[in-house]
Amino acid sequence: MPATDLNQRISAIWRIESPKLIACLARMLRDVGQAEELAQDALVTALETWPRDGVPDNPGAWLMTTAKRRAIDQLRRHKLIECKHEQIGYEIEMGQDEPSETRQDPDDDIGDDLLRLIFTACHPVLPLDARVALTLRLLGGLTTAEIARAYLVPEATIAQRIVRAKRTLAKAQVPFEIPRADERVKRLASVLEVIYLIFNEGYTATSGEDWLRPALCEDALRLGRVLAGLMPQEPEALSLLALMELQASRLRARVDANGEPVLLSDQNRAHWDRLLIRRGCLSIERALKLGGAPGPYLLQAMIAACHARAPGTDQTDWNLIAQLYAQLAQIAPSPVIELNRAVAVAMAQGPTRGLQLVDALREEPALKNYHLLPSVRGDLLNKLGRVNEARAEFERAASLAQNTRERALLLKRAAACGQHA
Repeated sequence: MPATDLNQRISAIWRIESPKLIACLARMLRDVGQAEELAQDALVTALETWPRDGVPDNPGAWLMTTAKRRAIDQLRRHKLIECKHEQIGYEIEMGQDEPSETRQDPDDDIGDDLLRLIFTACHPVLPLDARVALTLRLLGGLTTAEIARAYLVPEATIAQRIVRAKRTLAKAQVPFEIPRADERVKRLASVLEVIYLIFNEGYTATSGEDWLRPALCEDALRLGRVLAGLMPQEPEALSLLALMELQASRLRARVDANGEPVLLSDQNRAHWDRLLIRRGCLSIERALKLGGAPGPYLLQAMIAACHARAPGTDQTDWNLIAQLYAQLAQIAPSPVIELNRAVAVAMAQGPTRGLQLVDALREEPALKNYHLLPSVRGDLLNKLGRVNEARAEFERAASLAQNTRERALLLKRAAACGQHA
C-alpha cells in the first residue's frame, strides 16, 4: 500500500478509536492528561509498526492493548494499586479488549467509558466553553479547527481554552470521578452540548473528503440513549435523543451513490428511516409529558419532526417551523438560529421576506466567515431572478467551505444559477 494511502487509513482509524482509548485509559489511570499522552504513544507505535508489519485485522484492539501495556508500566512506575495492574495484566493476557466490569465503582450506574469521561471533563471547576472544547477534543474525535468552526470563533481561541482547561484540571487535582445524581444534573447542559456537537460533526463534516462521518453519529446516538436511560426524568436528555434520531433518519438520503451531498428538497424520503422517526417522535412525547417550558433541544426536535412527518418540501409546515425557531431564538439567541428562521420564513412567506431577514445578519461578526450565510443568500437571490448576485454568493460560500464535497456542491450551484430559478 502506498505510504500516503496507509497514512490516511491510520488517520481514519485514529479518529474512530482515539476517544475509546482515552476514555478507557482515563478510567484505569484516573488522570485525563496521562490518558491522552498514552493514547498518543500508542498511535506513534502504530505509525512505526504498521508500515512494516501491515495494519492488523482489528486495529482498535491492537491500539487498546498497546495503550494498556503502557498504562501498566505507568502504574508500576508509580507503584499505584498493585492489585489493579495485576487485574489489567490478566485481562490483556486473556485477550480482553475492555476493562472488567467487576472493577467498577458500585455507585457507578453509567456503565459507559465515553459517557463517564464526558461527565468528568465537564467538571464545574472549568468554565462552560472550556468544558465543551476539552471534551470535544479528547472524546469527540474533533480537531481544534473543527471545534472552532462549530463555535464560529478563531482556532487559536479554542486552542487556548483547551490548554487552560488541562492546566486547571491538573492544578485543581480533579480526579477521574463518577458524579452522583445531583452533580450530574449540574453538568447536564455541558454533556448535552458535547454529545450534540459530536453528532453534528458526523451529520455534516466540517472538513475533509466526506460529507458524512456516520461513526460519529452512531457514537453520539449511543451516548444519547445511555444518557436518556440514566436520566429519564430530564426532558432535555430525552429531547436531544429525539433530535438526533430524527436527523439520523435522513442519513441514507443525504448523499448519492458517489457520496455527493443531496439537498433536503431533493432527497428521496422513501429512504428515510421510519423506525428512527417513530422513536424520535416517541421521545418527544415522553419529554412533553414531563411538563415545563420547552427547552432548546425539545424545540429543535419538534422542528425535525415537522420535516419527518411531511411527505415533501412543499407539504412541510414552514409557518410552524418559523414559529418554533422564533421560540428557540428567545431562549437560546444565536445568529445561526436566526439564519435558520430566515430560511423557514422564506419558504412560508416567499424569498423576498426571507432575504430581508438574511440581509439583516450580514454584519454579524460571528457569521463573517460562515459559509452558509452566502449559501442561503445565493439561494434566495436565485429564486428572485438576481442570477449574477446569486452566482457570486455561491462562489463566496464555496471559498469559505472547508469540506471538499460541500465546496463542490456550492460551485455546482453557482454554475447552475438561473437555470432553475
